[in-house]
Amino acid sequence: MFKVGIIGAGAWGTALACAMKRAGNEVIIYAHEKETADAINSKHINITFLPEITLDSTIRATNSLEKATKADAVLLVSPSQYFRKSCEMLASIWRQGVPAIICTKGIETQTSSLMSEIVRETMPLVRVAILSGPTFAMEVADDLPTAMTLATDDETLGKLLMEVMTTKHFRIYRSRDVIGAQIGGAVKNVIAIACGIVKGRGFGENSRAAIVTRGLAEMVRLGVAKGARPETLSGLAGTGDLILTCSSTQSRNFSLGCELGSGDTLENIMKKRVSVAEGVSSAPSVVSLAQKIGVEVPICSAVNDIISNRVGIEVTISNLLSRPLKEETI
Repeated sequence: MFKVGIIGAGAWGTALACAMKRAGNEVIIYAHEKETADAINSKHINITFLPEITLDSTIRATNSLEKATKADAVLLVSPSQYFRKSCEMLASIWRQGVPAIICTKGIETQTSSLMSEIVRETMPLVRVAILSGPTFAMEVADDLPTAMTLATDDETLGKLLMEVMTTKHFRIYRSRDVIGAQIGGAVKNVIAIACGIVKGRGFGENSRAAIVTRGLAEMVRLGVAKGARPETLSGLAGTGDLILTCSSTQSRNFSLGCELGSGDTLENIMKKRVSVAEGVSSAPSVVSLAQKIGVEVPICSAVNDIISNRVGIEVTISNLLSRPLKEETI
């Protein structure tokens, strides 16, 4: 039996625990909050982050990072802006030969680093894979059919992980494009906020379709400039994730945008939430990375202006619509 450790017991980490258990693995999940670990172990439920799902009784939770990393593979699911701190804490206890599967979507604000770059800085000898694609945690936990991309430049590792992670309803497609899988996962959250704002403002489906399409263009431009393959961003980790996140209020980023578009403030919205909307922290990160490598991302920049309170929504929308007319290109 393969043993899988999971660092992060939010909704996504808990859903992944369900999927990994269904694949026949022994699963241990690290929870920062003692009450979360206790509830998983005694009541088989994550009361705070995924209360609707009863967990397999053999899924174990711990408050010990050391116990969670005594595994054959470890899934890293810490929020992007805490990801470096988590890796620094793990570095001294990481067991030689254990691969890290990065399941966090985002870009670090201070450095514009991808999550794989953070792992390689803090734990340079660890083999890395990226798990990304169109997923809602609740649906994965509920064993509804799901397909994801597993990206790694280590072919042997990729084949092994495909075998031990795949189930009848949790299908893995392999890729070598570690950069593309991460750019897609980060940018789509920002575009989802923009789509939510459009929805909240009542601008209709034409507008949302335009945002999704031109948002994809920004994703591809940024990804290719960073070293990604464009075909990766037309797949599950790019277009697939973008379509899902931009079309449903199950998406934390889309629903946050809806509330912003309806007139609520970011401060009020965040106070009501226990789960992280990664697009809020990814917006400045994406814009910063784009500026560093000389790529235009007008929609992501507009979202960043709105959530940073620099520019009002009406002015931002007016600025987007008054951009110079040009040929449609990526």
